[in-house]
Amino acid sequence: MPKPSAGTSYTVPTGAAVSKPATPARIAACDPAARGPRRRNDFDARSRTVGMPTEPETGYDPELGRKFVFVTGGVMSGLGKGITAASTGRLLSNAGFDVTAVKIDPYLNVDAGTMNPYQHGEVYVLKDGGEVDLDLGNYERFLGTDMTFDHNVTTGKTYKHVIEKERAGDYLGNTVQIIPHITDDIKRRIREAAEGTDVCLIEVGGTVGDIEGMPYLEALRQFAHEEDDEDVLFTHVTLVPYSKNGEQKTKPTQHSVKELRSIGLQPDVLVGRCEDRLDPETKEKIALFCDVPTEAVFSNPDVEDIYHVPLMVEEEGLDEYVMERLNIADEALPPEERDSRWRELVTRERTGEIDVALVGKYALEDAYMSIHEALKHAGIHEEVEVNVLWVDADEMRDHHTERLREADAVVVPGGFGSRGSEGKIEAIRYARENDVPFLGLCLGFQMAVVEYARNVLGLEDAHSAEIDAETPYPVIDLLPEQYDLEDLGGTMRLGAHETEIQPGTLAHEVYGADSCTERHRHRYEVNPEYIDDLEAGSLTFSGRAGNRMEIVELDGHPYFLGTQFHPEFRSRPDRASPPFVGLVEATLERVAEGREVEV
Repeated sequence: MPKPSAGTSYTVPTGAAVSKPATPARIAACDPAARGPRRRNDFDARSRTVGMPTEPETGYDPELGRKFVFVTGGVMSGLGKGITAASTGRLLSNAGFDVTAVKIDPYLNVDAGTMNPYQHGEVYVLKDGGEVDLDLGNYERFLGTDMTFDHNVTTGKTYKHVIEKERAGDYLGNTVQIIPHITDDIKRRIREAAEGTDVCLIEVGGTVGDIEGMPYLEALRQFAHEEDDEDVLFTHVTLVPYSKNGEQKTKPTQHSVKELRSIGLQPDVLVGRCEDRLDPETKEKIALFCDVPTEAVFSNPDVEDIYHVPLMVEEEGLDEYVMERLNIADEALPPEERDSRWRELVTRERTGEIDVALVGKYALEDAYMSIHEALKHAGIHEEVEVNVLWVDADEMRDHHTERLREADAVVVPGGFGSRGSEGKIEAIRYARENDVPFLGLCLGFQMAVVEYARNVLGLEDAHSAEIDAETPYPVIDLLPEQYDLEDLGGTMRLGAHETEIQPGTLAHEVYGADSCTERHRHRYEVNPEYIDDLEAGSLTFSGRAGNRMEIVELDGHPYFLGTQFHPEFRSRPDRASPPFVGLVEATLERVAEGREVEV
């Protein structure tokens, strides 16, 4: 498995992470009362911009939400502005505030559902069925909240809504333009997503200067004009590279801020992404040329684990500065009363390690981010380090069979299409025949059924109708409600659905309940015509949703579990997914027994 790019990898910091106390100078610099009542552009606080949308279908309220933190990025993409925003949100949540997040994606797609994982990583599925950018997964994991499709704003979604309103005649003959109609819709979406929370973090995807991002930055400029100064904070994340002589270079940050200011936005906080902490001289130089206080320049150096980033930015004092700048420091819990569970979890000592083979077809870690994180969460739960061994399903027969032998467990993830399917089937057969702990997710669940039909029931050439439309034994077939659909985007079986679990089964032991609610993303299911034949032997469908098969397991196997749903999407550092915890527990037992198999 390739390592993450340099822009997103991290290295463990030294020293204890402690909150930086607020100094009188920092408090004075951020005290709104000291500056007098004004807006960000120095207009009197009593003057308000007129013409905000009041759409009946949304019940728009200009007072929705209290505080807004906008996070932009410069120089290059993939710097980690999402992790920076999520880490800030985690610390604000620890301090007692109700925090939510919005991810803005400037692409023209309505959602991420039809995107190639090589371009944007995995498609993350929300509880309401929204198919969104993987950053929403990070926000859910860091903030411990469930987002909705309203928390993802795309250009496609915004333009589609405005055009539909124009076609319906809602603009009463006005010329429909980027300003004000698109920008008003963007602002409306942000305010409504923030409703009922104390702080809303808004990450703007891409980098400053991207042509597709211009309407969003203009909307942010207007947003700041319409809100009180103390209710809006702009954070800009930039790259601070090293020169060949080891000097931290600030010119990329200077040019990025210059571009931002040319649009009419002045950052309040600058976060420098660098291999190491920013030198004091570097911070002072950035502050001087970017027109911010030195106290507003923060380091976000590389760390080994992204879950350590909140500890790092806390040590830098970013959370305290943000609270002071938003004038909510007095409402925060005292430091000694703040939630410390995150620190306890991510710094928990590991007592051992296991190797898990991930058999997929996308040689990109971001394509399986939630699975990596769910394995990590299960490792935290069991106090063990989980190492993921990448196995290319396309090349497994020729080059990667040895990787399976090295692994202590096997995970076959979801996916679409025929490429890599035979390699996944071979990996499942290996796990089944050699009593290796196995977890199949969505397509992995379906391929486990195909493998059993072929190699146990003797149904030669059995397959999924998705992959082989001419198979004589379509043990996996199209969902009935999918036959007449024409559009691909947003039409799968999506979102949270309940599964009834059969008592006395492995699934019941894993979940410890008679039912579970997990998120789905699929068009195909187990063909009901083959269920009796499949269950005649050692295979059991232990989880069902009506006549739909949701969980499969194998009697007499240490741990063989497949799920039609994606349990990885609900996994959190403090709430590890049950199927992943079960996999790690079974793997630890196997390692303790010292069992070896031959491939």
